[in-house]
Amino acid sequence: MVSRLRMRPGQALADIGCGTGGVGLWLARALAVRLVGIDISSTAVELATARRSHFVPPERAQFRVRTMEATSLPDSCAHGAVCVDAMSNAADRAAVLGEMHRILAPDARLALTRAVRREADQVWREQAEDAGSEVEHVDERPGEPEMWRRLYRLWIAREADLRRQLGDVQAENMLGEAQRVMPRLDGRRALVATLRRPPVTAG
Repeated sequence: MVSRLRMRPGQALADIGCGTGGVGLWLARALAVRLVGIDISSTAVELATARRSHFVPPERAQFRVRTMEATSLPDSCAHGAVCVDAMSNAADRAAVLGEMHRILAPDARLALTRAVRREADQVWREQAEDAGSEVEHVDERPGEPEMWRRLYRLWIAREADLRRQLGDVQAENMLGEAQRVMPRLDGRRALVATLRRPPVTAG
């Protein structure tokens, strides 16, 4: 993601579906950029806000409770965006791709992780292109479906810890995801797709 985003220090990065902030905060530190994270869970946003000073000065990172389909961010405000393992929770994935395209500045990039069935590979590409984005790179991570299977089993086994640390709402979301997605991992490909909003052309 560091190399694919092609960001410069001081630019703005949006983390859509940021959870407790890990990926976005790591990238904000590595790239020396400003961060805004969006997540539907108020508990996750509180935890992300509490840990930001471990990564960057607090004024360089903010987190908001919003949906992926309606972030409330201004048009063309982000010089880069990431959406890590959150698309599976979206009710309308085409709308999410449209929203991420809207907030990207021209010639900015979105790094998006997806787990897709092989027969549905073309669907997400068409959705991205319909939103106005170009599919610039697709990198496959062959070991990731099994990693998620292990992680989902761990979530289920540690349900009490999840509820205590994250609250019932966030824990229910995670456990629901585990029960819903784990049976579908067979036959899926784990991808990191880089989508680019085309630059504005003169004339």
